Amino acid sequence: MPWQGVSPVDLRMQFLTEYLTQCESMTDLAAAYGISRKTGYYWVRAYEREGLGRVAGASRRPHTSPGATPADVVAQVVAARQAHPTWGAGKLRAWLVGRAPTVAWPCRDTVHAILTRAGVVRQRRRRRATVAPLRHLTVPTRPNLVWTVDFKGQFHTGDGALCYPLTMRDGFSRYGLCCAALRSVRTQDTQPRMARVFAEFGLPEVIRSDNGPPFGAGALGGLSRLAVWWARLGIQPEHIRPGCPGENGAHEQFHAVLDRDTIRPPAPTVAAQQRRFTRFLGEYNEERPHEALGQAPPARFYTPSPRPFPARLPPLEYPAAWPVRRVSPAGQIKWQGRPLFLSGVLADLDVALEPVADGRWLVRVAALPLALFDERTWRLDSPQGPRQERADKEEG
Repeated sequence: MPWQGVSPVDLRMQFLTEYLTQCESMTDLAAAYGISRKTGYYWVRAYEREGLGRVAGASRRPHTSPGATPADVVAQVVAARQAHPTWGAGKLRAWLVGRAPTVAWPCRDTVHAILTRAGVVRQRRRRRATVAPLRHLTVPTRPNLVWTVDFKGQFHTGDGALCYPLTMRDGFSRYGLCCAALRSVRTQDTQPRMARVFAEFGLPEVIRSDNGPPFGAGALGGLSRLAVWWARLGIQPEHIRPGCPGENGAHEQFHAVLDRDTIRPPAPTVAAQQRRFTRFLGEYNEERPHEALGQAPPARFYTPSPRPFPARLPPLEYPAAWPVRRVSPAGQIKWQGRPLFLSGVLADLDVALEPVADGRWLVRVAALPLALFDERTWRLDSPQGPRQERADKEEG
Protein backbone atom coordinates (compact mmCIF):
# COMPACT_ATOMS: atom_id res chain seq x y z
CA MET A 1 0.00 0.00 0.00
CA PRO A 2 1.52 3.33 -0.95
CA TRP A 3 2.42 5.60 2.03
CA GLN A 4 3.70 8.59 0.10
CA GLY A 5 1.84 11.85 0.70
CA VAL A 6 0.06 10.59 3.86
CA SER A 7 1.47 11.07 7.33
CA PRO A 8 1.83 8.07 9.68
CA VAL A 9 -0.58 9.74 12.14
CA ASP A 10 -3.29 9.97 9.47
CA LEU A 11 -2.78 6.33 8.55
CA ARG A 12 -3.09 5.27 12.19
CA MET A 13 -6.34 7.20 12.54
CA GLN A 14 -7.67 5.66 9.34
CA PHE A 15 -6.69 2.21 10.61
CA LEU A 16 -8.52 2.79 13.93
CA THR A 17 -11.63 4.11 12.18
CA GLU A 18 -11.89 1.04 10.00
CA TYR A 19 -11.27 -1.33 12.89
CA LEU A 20 -13.70 0.37 15.30
CA THR A 21 -16.48 0.43 12.69
CA GLN A 22 -15.89 -3.34 12.30
CA CYS A 23 -15.56 -3.05 8.56
CA GLU A 24 -12.58 -5.40 8.50
CA SER A 25 -11.03 -7.96 10.83
CA MET A 26 -7.71 -7.25 12.52
CA THR A 27 -5.99 -9.85 10.37
CA ASP A 28 -7.15 -8.25 7.12
CA LEU A 29 -6.47 -4.69 8.32
CA ALA A 30 -2.95 -5.53 9.51
CA ALA A 31 -2.16 -7.13 6.17
CA ALA A 32 -3.60 -4.14 4.27
CA TYR A 33 -1.59 -1.58 6.27
CA GLY A 34 1.61 -3.62 6.28
CA ILE A 35 1.85 -4.02 10.05
CA SER A 36 1.68 -6.93 12.45
CA ARG A 37 -1.47 -7.87 14.34
CA LYS A 38 0.44 -7.15 17.57
CA THR A 39 1.08 -3.55 16.47
CA GLY A 40 -2.53 -3.15 15.49
CA TYR A 41 -3.81 -4.28 18.87
CA TYR A 42 -1.25 -2.00 20.57
CA TRP A 43 -2.71 1.03 18.74
CA VAL A 44 -6.22 0.02 19.74
CA ARG A 45 -5.31 -0.41 23.42
CA ALA A 46 -3.40 2.87 23.40
CA TYR A 47 -6.43 4.66 21.96
CA GLU A 48 -8.78 3.13 24.54
CA ARG A 49 -6.43 3.92 27.42
CA GLU A 50 -4.92 7.32 26.53
CA GLY A 51 -6.89 8.71 23.62
CA LEU A 52 -5.67 10.13 20.33
CA GLY A 53 -2.58 11.79 21.77
CA ARG A 54 -0.83 8.51 22.47
CA VAL A 55 -1.79 7.07 19.11
CA ALA A 56 -0.41 10.19 17.42
CA GLY A 57 3.00 9.52 18.99
CA ALA A 58 3.01 12.16 21.74
CA SER A 59 6.03 12.29 24.07
CA ARG A 60 6.04 9.94 27.04
CA ARG A 61 8.01 12.42 29.13
CA PRO A 62 6.25 13.04 32.47
CA HIS A 63 4.84 16.47 33.09
CA THR A 64 6.45 16.56 36.54
CA SER A 65 9.66 15.08 38.00
CA PRO A 66 9.82 14.66 41.80
CA GLY A 67 13.64 14.32 41.62
CA ALA A 68 14.23 17.50 39.63
CA THR A 69 16.50 20.18 41.12
CA PRO A 70 14.37 22.89 42.79
CA ALA A 71 14.05 26.11 40.85
CA ASP A 72 15.59 28.23 43.62
CA VAL A 73 18.66 25.98 43.72
CA VAL A 74 18.99 26.21 39.94
CA ALA A 75 18.78 30.00 40.21
CA GLN A 76 21.52 30.09 42.87
CA VAL A 77 23.81 27.87 40.76
CA VAL A 78 23.39 30.13 37.73
CA ALA A 79 23.91 33.23 39.88
CA ALA A 80 27.11 31.75 41.31
CA ARG A 81 28.39 31.15 37.80
CA GLN A 82 27.57 34.72 36.82
CA ALA A 83 29.47 35.96 39.87
CA HIS A 84 32.46 33.71 39.03
CA PRO A 85 32.32 33.24 35.25
CA THR A 86 35.65 31.40 35.04
CA TRP A 87 34.91 28.73 37.67
CA GLY A 88 33.90 25.25 36.66
CA ALA A 89 31.10 23.11 38.08
CA GLY A 90 33.28 21.50 40.76
CA LYS A 91 34.58 24.80 42.12
CA LEU A 92 31.12 26.37 42.04
CA ARG A 93 29.58 23.47 43.96
CA ALA A 94 32.34 23.54 46.59
CA TRP A 95 31.92 27.30 46.96
CA LEU A 96 28.14 26.99 47.33
CA VAL A 97 28.47 24.18 49.89
CA GLY A 98 30.86 26.32 51.90
CA ARG A 99 28.45 29.24 51.95
CA ALA A 100 25.27 27.21 52.62
CA PRO A 101 26.16 23.73 53.91
CA THR A 102 22.56 22.87 54.89
CA VAL A 103 21.23 23.14 51.32
CA ALA A 104 20.98 19.91 49.32
CA TRP A 105 23.20 21.02 46.46
CA PRO A 106 23.24 18.81 43.33
CA CYS A 107 26.30 16.83 42.37
CA ARG A 108 29.02 18.23 40.12
CA ASP A 109 27.61 16.67 36.93
CA THR A 110 24.14 18.05 37.65
CA VAL A 111 25.61 21.51 38.29
CA HIS A 112 27.34 21.30 34.92
CA ALA A 113 24.08 20.21 33.26
CA ILE A 114 22.25 23.17 34.85
CA LEU A 115 24.89 25.58 33.57
CA THR A 116 24.78 24.01 30.11
CA ARG A 117 20.98 24.33 29.90
CA ALA A 118 21.28 27.95 31.05
CA GLY A 119 23.75 28.62 28.23
CA VAL A 120 26.48 29.99 30.51
CA VAL A 121 29.17 27.41 29.73
CA ARG A 122 30.69 26.10 26.56
CA GLN A 123 32.25 22.72 25.98
CA ARG A 124 35.99 22.74 25.49
CA ARG A 125 38.05 20.12 23.75
CA ARG A 126 40.05 18.24 26.34
CA ARG A 127 43.75 17.91 25.68
CA ARG A 128 45.88 15.04 26.81
CA ALA A 129 47.93 16.11 29.82
CA THR A 130 51.71 15.90 29.56
CA VAL A 131 53.75 15.34 32.70
CA ALA A 132 57.34 16.53 32.72
CA PRO A 133 59.91 14.45 34.60
CA LEU A 134 60.64 15.86 38.05
CA ARG A 135 63.71 13.81 38.96
CA HIS A 136 65.87 16.87 39.65
CA LEU A 137 63.21 19.01 41.33
CA THR A 138 62.28 19.18 45.00
CA VAL A 139 58.82 17.79 45.76
CA PRO A 140 56.88 20.17 48.05
CA THR A 141 55.61 18.10 50.97
CA ARG A 142 54.83 20.96 53.37
CA PRO A 143 54.34 24.71 53.27
CA ASN A 144 57.41 26.88 52.56
CA LEU A 145 59.55 23.98 51.39
CA VAL A 146 59.30 25.11 47.76
CA TRP A 147 58.14 28.47 46.45
CA THR A 148 57.74 29.10 42.75
CA VAL A 149 58.32 32.46 41.07
CA ASP A 150 57.91 33.79 37.56
CA PHE A 151 56.98 36.81 35.51
CA LYS A 152 53.67 36.70 33.65
CA GLY A 153 54.16 37.92 30.11
CA GLN A 154 54.26 41.71 29.88
CA PHE A 155 51.36 43.68 28.42
CA HIS A 156 50.30 47.30 27.89
CA THR A 157 47.73 48.88 30.18
CA GLY A 158 45.12 51.24 28.78
CA ASP A 159 47.44 54.25 28.97
CA GLY A 160 50.17 52.47 27.00
CA ALA A 161 52.45 51.68 29.97
CA LEU A 162 54.16 48.29 30.11
CA CYS A 163 53.23 46.04 33.04
CA TYR A 164 55.33 43.05 34.15
CA PRO A 165 53.38 40.92 36.70
CA LEU A 166 55.69 39.26 39.24
CA THR A 167 54.01 36.21 40.80
CA MET A 168 55.08 33.98 43.70
CA ARG A 169 53.30 30.93 45.12
CA ASP A 170 53.82 28.27 47.76
CA GLY A 171 54.25 24.95 45.95
CA PHE A 172 52.51 22.82 48.58
CA SER A 173 49.41 24.86 49.41
CA ARG A 174 49.17 26.77 46.08
CA TYR A 175 48.87 29.93 48.18
CA GLY A 176 49.50 33.10 46.18
CA LEU A 177 52.21 35.09 47.95
CA CYS A 178 52.65 37.92 45.49
CA CYS A 179 51.12 39.36 42.35
CA ALA A 180 52.86 42.68 41.75
CA ALA A 181 52.53 44.95 38.71
CA LEU A 182 56.18 45.93 38.14
CA ARG A 183 57.56 48.27 35.50
CA SER A 184 60.42 45.96 34.47
CA VAL A 185 62.08 42.62 35.17
CA ARG A 186 65.31 44.22 36.38
CA THR A 187 66.81 43.06 39.65
CA GLN A 188 66.54 46.62 40.98
CA ASP A 189 62.73 46.37 40.72
CA THR A 190 62.31 42.68 41.56
CA GLN A 191 64.48 42.35 44.67
CA PRO A 192 62.70 45.00 46.80
CA ARG A 193 59.32 43.47 46.01
CA MET A 194 60.57 40.01 46.95
CA ALA A 195 62.02 41.43 50.16
CA ARG A 196 58.52 42.61 51.11
CA VAL A 197 57.20 39.07 50.55
CA PHE A 198 60.01 37.60 52.69
CA ALA A 199 59.28 40.12 55.44
CA GLU A 200 55.58 39.16 55.43
CA PHE A 201 55.75 35.38 55.00
CA GLY A 202 59.29 34.42 56.07
CA LEU A 203 61.87 32.51 54.03
CA PRO A 204 61.34 29.29 52.05
CA GLU A 205 63.96 26.58 51.71
CA VAL A 206 63.84 26.44 47.90
CA ILE A 207 62.75 28.89 45.21
CA ARG A 208 62.02 27.38 41.80
CA SER A 209 62.19 29.53 38.68
CA ASP A 210 63.00 29.42 35.01
CA ASN A 211 66.41 30.37 33.62
CA GLY A 212 65.47 33.82 32.33
CA PRO A 213 66.37 37.14 33.91
CA PRO A 214 66.37 38.17 36.65
CA PHE A 215 66.23 34.64 38.13
CA GLY A 216 68.87 32.96 35.98
CA ALA A 217 71.76 33.94 33.76
CA GLY A 218 74.44 32.47 31.56
CA ALA A 219 76.98 32.87 34.33
CA LEU A 220 78.61 30.15 36.43
CA GLY A 221 75.96 27.74 37.71
CA GLY A 222 73.27 29.69 35.86
CA LEU A 223 73.24 32.17 38.72
CA SER A 224 72.05 35.75 38.63
CA ARG A 225 72.60 38.45 41.25
CA LEU A 226 69.08 37.75 42.51
CA ALA A 227 69.81 34.02 42.92
CA VAL A 228 73.05 34.81 44.77
CA TRP A 229 71.01 36.99 47.14
CA TRP A 230 68.69 34.02 47.74
CA ALA A 231 71.67 31.78 48.47
CA ARG A 232 73.04 34.26 51.01
CA LEU A 233 69.63 34.19 52.74
CA GLY A 234 69.87 30.41 53.01
CA ILE A 235 67.46 29.75 50.12
CA GLN A 236 68.36 27.13 47.53
CA PRO A 237 67.79 28.40 43.96
CA GLU A 238 66.27 25.68 41.77
CA HIS A 239 66.01 26.17 38.02
CA ILE A 240 63.82 24.16 35.68
CA ARG A 241 65.48 22.88 32.53
CA PRO A 242 65.58 25.25 29.56
CA GLY A 243 62.62 24.75 27.24
CA CYS A 244 60.66 22.76 29.84
CA PRO A 245 58.00 25.13 31.27
CA GLY A 246 55.92 22.09 32.22
CA GLU A 247 58.33 21.49 35.11
CA ASN A 248 56.74 24.57 36.66
CA GLY A 249 53.32 23.65 35.28
CA ALA A 250 51.26 24.58 38.35
CA HIS A 251 52.63 28.12 38.18
CA GLU A 252 51.90 28.31 34.45
CA GLN A 253 48.30 27.26 35.16
CA PHE A 254 48.07 30.01 37.78
CA HIS A 255 49.18 32.48 35.11
CA ALA A 256 46.43 31.26 32.79
CA VAL A 257 43.80 31.94 35.47
CA LEU A 258 45.38 35.33 36.28
CA ASP A 259 45.35 36.33 32.63
CA ARG A 260 41.74 35.30 32.14
CA ASP A 261 40.43 36.98 35.30
CA THR A 262 42.43 40.23 35.44
CA ILE A 263 44.10 41.10 32.14
CA ARG A 264 41.40 40.62 29.48
CA PRO A 265 41.06 43.49 28.90
CA PRO A 266 43.89 45.31 30.75
CA ALA A 267 43.14 48.02 33.31
CA PRO A 268 43.43 51.70 32.34
CA THR A 269 46.64 52.22 34.39
CA VAL A 270 49.30 50.17 36.15
CA ALA A 271 47.90 51.28 39.53
CA ALA A 272 44.41 50.13 38.53
CA GLN A 273 45.90 46.84 37.31
CA GLN A 274 47.57 46.35 40.70
CA ARG A 275 44.21 46.79 42.42
CA ARG A 276 42.80 44.06 40.18
CA PHE A 277 45.71 41.78 41.09
CA THR A 278 45.19 42.42 44.81
CA ARG A 279 41.47 41.59 44.64
CA PHE A 280 42.17 38.50 42.56
CA LEU A 281 44.81 37.21 44.99
CA GLY A 282 42.45 37.64 47.95
CA GLU A 283 39.71 35.64 46.25
CA TYR A 284 42.19 33.04 44.93
CA ASN A 285 43.62 32.37 48.40
CA GLU A 286 40.53 32.69 50.58
CA GLU A 287 37.53 31.62 48.46
CA ARG A 288 38.39 29.90 45.20
CA PRO A 289 38.22 26.08 45.63
CA HIS A 290 41.28 24.22 44.35
CA GLU A 291 40.86 20.74 42.92
CA ALA A 292 44.30 19.55 44.07
CA LEU A 293 43.33 20.53 47.63
CA GLY A 294 40.02 18.66 47.70
CA GLN A 295 38.11 21.75 46.53
CA ALA A 296 39.34 23.76 49.53
CA PRO A 297 40.91 27.22 49.16
CA PRO A 298 44.73 27.48 49.57
CA ALA A 299 44.47 29.59 52.75
CA ARG A 300 43.37 26.49 54.70
CA PHE A 301 46.71 24.80 54.05
CA TYR A 302 49.22 27.64 54.26
CA THR A 303 51.06 28.98 57.30
CA PRO A 304 53.94 31.50 57.17
CA SER A 305 57.50 30.24 57.41
CA PRO A 306 59.15 30.10 60.82
CA ARG A 307 62.38 31.36 59.20
CA PRO A 308 62.33 35.18 59.52
CA PHE A 309 63.73 37.59 56.98
CA PRO A 310 66.90 39.08 58.51
CA ALA A 311 67.39 42.81 58.71
CA ARG A 312 70.93 42.32 57.31
CA LEU A 313 72.44 39.65 55.12
CA PRO A 314 74.30 37.10 57.23
CA PRO A 315 78.09 36.95 56.68
CA LEU A 316 79.49 34.25 54.46
CA GLU A 317 81.06 31.60 56.70
CA TYR A 318 82.84 28.42 55.62
CA PRO A 319 84.61 25.53 57.37
CA ALA A 320 88.16 26.43 58.40
CA ALA A 321 89.64 23.67 56.23
CA TRP A 322 88.27 25.17 53.01
CA PRO A 323 90.38 27.78 51.20
CA VAL A 324 88.45 31.06 50.82
CA ARG A 325 88.98 33.60 48.05
CA ARG A 326 87.51 37.06 47.50
CA VAL A 327 86.05 37.55 44.00
CA SER A 328 87.37 40.69 42.31
CA PRO A 329 85.12 43.28 40.64
CA ALA A 330 86.10 41.60 37.37
CA GLY A 331 84.67 38.27 38.61
CA GLN A 332 88.04 36.54 39.17
CA ILE A 333 89.86 34.85 42.03
CA LYS A 334 93.54 34.08 42.40
CA TRP A 335 94.54 30.42 42.65
CA GLN A 336 98.16 29.33 42.81
CA GLY A 337 99.14 32.77 41.60
CA ARG A 338 96.98 32.54 38.47
CA PRO A 339 93.65 34.31 37.75
CA LEU A 340 90.55 32.10 37.52
CA PHE A 341 87.41 33.69 36.16
CA LEU A 342 84.18 32.71 37.93
CA SER A 343 81.38 35.23 37.36
CA GLY A 344 80.73 38.93 37.58
CA VAL A 345 77.63 38.31 39.73
CA LEU A 346 79.97 37.13 42.52
CA ALA A 347 81.97 40.36 42.59
CA ASP A 348 83.20 41.35 46.07
CA LEU A 349 81.94 38.11 47.63
CA ASP A 350 83.92 35.37 49.37
CA VAL A 351 83.78 31.92 47.78
CA ALA A 352 85.17 28.69 49.22
CA LEU A 353 86.85 25.75 47.51
CA GLU A 354 85.89 22.43 49.07
CA PRO A 355 88.40 19.63 48.36
CA VAL A 356 86.73 16.63 46.68
CA ALA A 357 89.70 14.79 45.15
CA ASP A 358 93.37 15.26 44.37
CA GLY A 359 93.56 18.53 42.42
CA ARG A 360 89.76 18.88 42.23
CA TRP A 361 87.70 21.42 44.17
CA LEU A 362 84.03 22.24 44.55
CA VAL A 363 83.54 26.01 44.33
CA ARG A 364 80.79 27.25 46.69
CA VAL A 365 79.12 30.51 47.57
CA ALA A 366 77.29 30.19 50.89
CA ALA A 367 75.96 26.59 50.82
CA LEU A 368 75.43 26.66 47.06
CA PRO A 369 77.75 24.55 44.85
CA LEU A 370 78.77 26.49 41.75
CA ALA A 371 81.26 24.39 39.81
CA LEU A 372 83.84 21.63 39.93
CA PHE A 373 87.32 23.07 39.39
CA ASP A 374 90.14 20.87 38.11
CA GLU A 375 93.41 22.69 38.72
CA ARG A 376 95.32 20.32 36.40
CA THR A 377 93.22 21.19 33.35
CA TRP A 378 92.16 24.60 34.70
CA ARG A 379 88.55 23.81 33.81
CA LEU A 380 85.25 24.56 35.51
CA ASP A 381 82.50 21.96 35.08
CA SER A 382 78.97 21.55 36.37
CA PRO A 383 78.78 20.54 40.05
CA GLN A 384 77.12 17.32 38.83
CA GLY A 385 80.09 16.60 36.58
CA PRO A 386 80.44 16.97 32.82
CA ARG A 387 78.82 13.64 32.00
CA GLN A 388 75.67 14.38 33.97
CA GLU A 389 75.54 17.91 32.50
CA ARG A 390 75.65 16.51 28.96
CA ALA A 391 72.95 13.93 29.83
CA ASP A 392 70.69 16.67 31.19
CA LYS A 393 71.11 18.75 28.03
CA GLU A 394 70.34 15.77 25.78
CA GLU A 395 67.26 14.83 27.82
CA GLY A 396 66.05 18.47 27.88
